[in-house]
Amino acid sequence: MNLNIDWSFFTWDLFSNFVLKGLYFSITLTVIATLGGIFFGTLLALMRLSGTWLLSVPATVYVNGMRSIPLVMVILWFFLLMPLLIGRPIGAEISAIITFIAFEAAYFSEIMRAGIQSIPRGQVFAGQALGMSYGQNMRLVVLPQAFRNMLPVLLTQTIILFQDTSLVYAIGAYDMLKGFELAGKNNGRPIEAYLAAAVTYFVLCYSLSWLVKRLHKKIAIIR
Repeated sequence: MNLNIDWSFFTWDLFSNFVLKGLYFSITLTVIATLGGIFFGTLLALMRLSGTWLLSVPATVYVNGMRSIPLVMVILWFFLLMPLLIGRPIGAEISAIITFIAFEAAYFSEIMRAGIQSIPRGQVFAGQALGMSYGQNMRLVVLPQAFRNMLPVLLTQTIILFQDTSLVYAIGAYDMLKGFELAGKNNGRPIEAYLAAAVTYFVLCYSLSWLVKRLHKKIAIIR
């Protein structure tokens, strides 16, 4: 089988005219969803560890429910159903941002919960002995150490999140994959376009994974 690949398709114009705009949105979505996911995920983790069923039960239901649904289904449901509920359409980009934050919060919650539980209980008791409240103990003693312990895992989840941004293609958002797809359509070279997309995703994600491994080794040495 001769694919007859046109190597002249792979030029800087491909990236400058089609891909960079989508790459910018993919990176922006990744950063916003990571920060929002960590913030709300930490709150969910604290709710689950609070020992109060009024907080732990809703948080558990939310986390387990979100983790049981494919992300693409959450994206489509929100994008298609929210306009019916609020009476006006929501842009694909705004819909993607809200959906990713809500979805990733469930995954970051489990990471943060594991990080919090990895802190020796003796340090928690020491904080209580010094007269710290639950909030002060978490903010000053537990969470700083939990973030350091979970930093490699958090970054790995961020890389997975970046890969998942390609799913916003389903609602028409202009991400990096959409840029490659448009370039393939305009030039009549879909095979080359998807090949370039695969290579670009691989290079970016592999490079980031290598950096995370280096960081993990440094953190292990510090410990």
